[in-house]
Parts: sequence; C-alpha cells; structure tokens
Amino acid sequence: METIRKIFKIGVGPSSSHTMGPRKAALIFHAKHPNIPKIRITLYGSLAATGKGHLTDRVLKESFPEGKVQIVWEKDIFLPQHPNGMKFEALNISGEVEDSWTVFSVGGGDIMDETSQNSVENLYPHTKLTEILRWCDHHGKTLWEYVEQHEGDKIWDFLAEIWISMKASILHGLDNEGVLEGSIHLPRKASSYFIKAKSSAGSLQKRALVFAYALAVAEENAAGGQIVTAPTCGSCGVVPAVLYHLQNTYQYSDARILRALATAGLIGNLVKENASISGAQVGCQGEIGTACAMAAAAATQLFGGTPGQVEYAAEMGLEHHLGLTCDPVAGLVQIPCIERNAIAAGRAMDASAYAILSDGHHRVSFDKTCIAMKETGHDLPDIYKETSEGGLALQF
Repeated sequence: METIRKIFKIGVGPSSSHTMGPRKAALIFHAKHPNIPKIRITLYGSLAATGKGHLTDRVLKESFPEGKVQIVWEKDIFLPQHPNGMKFEALNISGEVEDSWTVFSVGGGDIMDETSQNSVENLYPHTKLTEILRWCDHHGKTLWEYVEQHEGDKIWDFLAEIWISMKASILHGLDNEGVLEGSIHLPRKASSYFIKAKSSAGSLQKRALVFAYALAVAEENAAGGQIVTAPTCGSCGVVPAVLYHLQNTYQYSDARILRALATAGLIGNLVKENASISGAQVGCQGEIGTACAMAAAAATQLFGGTPGQVEYAAEMGLEHHLGLTCDPVAGLVQIPCIERNAIAAGRAMDASAYAILSDGHHRVSFDKTCIAMKETGHDLPDIYKETSEGGLALQF
C-alpha cells in the first residue's frame, strides 16, 4: 500500500479527477514536447461527460501555450482501464501524430498509465485494516503509530503543512460570499451558517459550526480555490471541518490533530487500495463515503477510542453511504456535492459518538464494507457515476 501522502494533496478545485489529474498529465506531456506545434487531447467517458462543468478544458489549455490545444470530447467511449481516460497526441506542422500517450485520472489527483501501474512504491506491508489491527494489538500501539512506523518521522512535517492548508481553506471560505461561477448561480452559504451558529447555543451550535466549516471548504473548492484532497476535491470539506471543530471546542494540540490526520489518511488509503475513491468508478460513495469514514476514525481517536472503536466508526462512515450516486447538476461540483460535505461531516460525528459508546465489537468489518462498496460501485449504471446523465442531474 502506498504512502498516505497520495491521499492528502494541496491543490486547486473543483475536481481532483477532472482538474488536478488532467493538469498533472498535461504538464508531463508538455515537458516531453515543449516545442511541438499542436497538441490534440481526447477525453473519454465521464471525464468528457462532465469535463466542461468541472473546468477540465480550462486547465488543459492553461497547461500549454495559448492556441496549441485541440480538445476532442468522446463521452460515449469508455476505455476499459478506467472511466476517466485521456489521450494526448503531439502533432507536427503537417498534422501528423509524432507521439501519443493514453493516461487515466484515477481519483484524488492521481494519474496512471501502463508504466506507472508497474512502478507503485508500497510502504505498508498490510492492505487490510484487520491485519493492521492485529499488528497494533501485538505491538501495543495505535493506528497513528502504525503510520509513523512505516512512513517515518518526516510524515509529521508533511501533515503539519496539510493541516495549515486545511485551516486556511476554512477561513477563506468563511470570509467569501457571493454566487459561485456556473450556470446554476448557486450562492455561497458558509458565511451565513457560521453567523447563525454563533447566535445559537448547545448541540445546535456545535452542529451548525461543523456544517459551516464543511461548506466553507467545499465552496472554496467549487470556486477553484486552494484546498486539500481528503481523499478528493469533491469531498475535501469533511475531514477539515470535523478536526477544526474538535480542536476549537476541546483545545486539542496540533500534535494530536496531526495524529488524527495520520489515522484518517490510513483509512482513506485502505479504501483506495481495496475499492476506489473515484466517483467516476464507484459513484459518490467512494468520495464522500470515504471522507466520512476518515473523519469518523479521526474523531474517535481524538476522543480516546480504542483501535477497535476507530475501526467501527470508519466502517459506519462508509457503510451508511453505500450506493450513493455521483450525479452532479450541470456537471458542476456544487449540487449536491457541497451540501453532501456538510451532511457527511455531521454523520462522521454521529458515527464517532456511536462507536465510542460501544465496546468496538460489531458484525461487519471495515474490510468487508470496502468490498461491498466496490461491488456496489461496479453494479451502479454509468449514468450515476459522474456523467450527469441520470439522477439529480436530470431534475434541475
């Protein structure tokens, strides 16, 4: 299993699959062909279906000198390796293809081709949470210590940078108001939720603050602002909202927050390894469901939960999003994406509380829920996997 650094990436929205991944691929191809007269880029499947709403064409054109890029949209062609396929072609002055590269945006800002599939660096010897829990029990250690054991001490510097960026995205989102760019003219809500939370009290205030923080980050993402994938752009508001709220409420130190982030990253990594975090591959359950599981695990650890209780919270976060479709209205990462971040953050808090009240024992393991999520995603029709051709996308 790879480093958790692949789960947390600082970048700009609105989509890790549709903007971060394609930008990364474009910059690689441009570096290989800096002086080529023309670049033809063919987008396939869901990458083409919602590419315009997700600003894929914009980031591709910005990655090359002006006027060089020709984009071909093939939304009805799905390459067998992954729904988010793209082919880069370097054309000479006569329009002949001198070089081509087919690559896939596989979620979380990662890209993969045939070469990279064979060059994955695995830091972790285990790929199942059950195995990791046995390791923790045998060594008397926690999940964050398991991460430190295999990532090394430098992971804390990395996570410190991630936490700074997460907090910045919350503060920027709370300050910004107005209407988000796009055909549906969606107004930002984070600021008003935050103000209303401040005039509330008790449990209502706590939940309203969690909502406000999640909305702030998700709206920043939709506006193309800087965020951290956790595990994707579309689900980037859940983990920071929960951790920021808990730190402000209970005065947890940054060190403890970073340990919670390590555990969250491990949970995200396990889903990525055993199922998928790509909405185009398994629907929104792979994005917002994974984010909820990550946040629930992190919160449970902060509240003093055992590794077994942390596993239970993560399992609930994923289980109760099984079957969630990815059907963005107008191909934008706005409806229902922004609201889902807020609701998933609230669910993460509930899953954590439920797990803490338990003894950690339950019937369906996190690992089995990952398998169920992968199978459910496989069975979902393509119209519910980031194509905007079904579900909510047709109701606007």
